[in-house]
Amino acid sequence: MVLQGEEKMPQPKVKLVVTGDDFGYCERRNQGIVDCFKAGGISNVSLLVNAVSAEHAADLAKRNHIPIGLHANLSEGLPVSRDLKGSTLLNKDGFFHGKMGFREVLQCGHLKMSEVEAELRAQVNRFCELIGHEPYHMDGHQHVHVVPEVREVFAQVLSDFGITYTRVPIEPGLKFCTFLPPHLRDFNAQVEKDALESMEVFHRYGIRWPDVYLGLSTMGKNMSVPNLKRALGFTLDTSLDDAVSSSLIQCNDAVTDSYRPVTAELMVHPGYPSQPHQGGCGEGPDDFSQSADRLHELNTLSDPFVLNYYRQQGIHLCAFKDF
Repeated sequence: MVLQGEEKMPQPKVKLVVTGDDFGYCERRNQGIVDCFKAGGISNVSLLVNAVSAEHAADLAKRNHIPIGLHANLSEGLPVSRDLKGSTLLNKDGFFHGKMGFREVLQCGHLKMSEVEAELRAQVNRFCELIGHEPYHMDGHQHVHVVPEVREVFAQVLSDFGITYTRVPIEPGLKFCTFLPPHLRDFNAQVEKDALESMEVFHRYGIRWPDVYLGLSTMGKNMSVPNLKRALGFTLDTSLDDAVSSSLIQCNDAVTDSYRPVTAELMVHPGYPSQPHQGGCGEGPDDFSQSADRLHELNTLSDPFVLNYYRQQGIHLCAFKDF
């Protein structure tokens, strides 16, 4: 009920979660993510609990009241579980197999799902130790959570811990992004195929995800104001379609608008670039984290033009816990 003289706040068209991935990777990445949060550029973070600066990240998240989830990692660095010596998850040096190596071992049928489950549970427990509560959401570093077989185990772990939300990386309009290099287009196409096949599994376990996912086409140097507006345009179109089809429900002589804002997640990787030999998940920082693209993303997300665009378009930044 709106009292006389009060203005009813306009409903947002979109509830957008802007998630800063790889929180914990190194102290410089951590500080950049926090600075981006304070500037209003991100609204949520995803923590790598096996990263060398995970404790530093957890402390920053608690001090700055940053909504936080778990970035489950099965592909980079050292495991959290102490019971994986000689595991199929690890190479001869005791590290995970890497982004593509993980997928190759899985495809060859050499990966034991019992070991995947043990590591995922260990990472959730470690998150709880660091943060003091269970993750508000849980996704996969390098999208490992949607690959065949793993997705079933992943969904079971989420269900057992009562973690409601995950990420389903299917981006509208991605196939038209011809500016992406061929190798990235091929990888993204496989990720989307895996994600599409994951939806039935996640639904069966009662796991939810936002209506729209964005981020594959706006990583690094591809993040720009026009590119963000292009990607967000798909979300706004979805919002308008929903608004047209929404109905008015008559309830106890009061008219209630049934319109629900579209929910969306934008995956981002801001931060100050890692220094050589400082950071990572046990093997040192990779080229991705040392790239100047990290600072470019931070600056673009914090651009007043972008933040004003959100306000003009009725895009409200929030976190998974706000759903």
